[in-house]
Amino acid sequence: MTNQTQKNRKTLIILILITIGMFGFGFALVPFYNLLCKNLGINGKTSNIIEVNKDPVDMNRVITVQFTATSNANLPWDFYPMTKEIKVHPGENEKIAYYAKNNSNHTMTVQAIPSVTPGLAAKYLKKTECFCFTQQTFRAGEGREMPLLFHLDKSLPKDIKILTLSYTMFDAEKFKKASTNKTQGKIN
Repeated sequence: MTNQTQKNRKTLIILILITIGMFGFGFALVPFYNLLCKNLGINGKTSNIIEVNKDPVDMNRVITVQFTATSNANLPWDFYPMTKEIKVHPGENEKIAYYAKNNSNHTMTVQAIPSVTPGLAAKYLKKTECFCFTQQTFRAGEGREMPLLFHLDKSLPKDIKILTLSYTMFDAEKFKKASTNKTQGKIN
């Protein structure tokens, strides 16, 4: 084997290892980012709490909760909150819905990613039921209401009077989970 062939083989092995390392690093970024945001309380990331609040409601405070929605670029969907704003007492369970419709000519799977503003309020927003917990599959032209059941923790800082819950809808085809549940996202 010539010296040049050995150098080429060594370069190829290094490039393959770098590619594998970059691929692994890309997958590690999402869990690392989520862990960082959760521990530092930044970026309005919310936790997935699956518990209905049964504590007494704080009737002395009223918080305005605003709802917004956006679709990621090039996603041919209608996506919006059916209620734009509500007044909530901390500790009070509330149920609203978003509406989504697949305007494409093929079946698509999407995922909604939540964000809360101000970011500090994210850890006080407790979602019991949310369409964002799972990926949603829609046939071409299909639309439906998608539920959100939540409450605000009574320990929400007193200076927070308004918070905004925003969802961004992303195409999740690459990350599609096996699911045959046809009732996802329907309000009972």
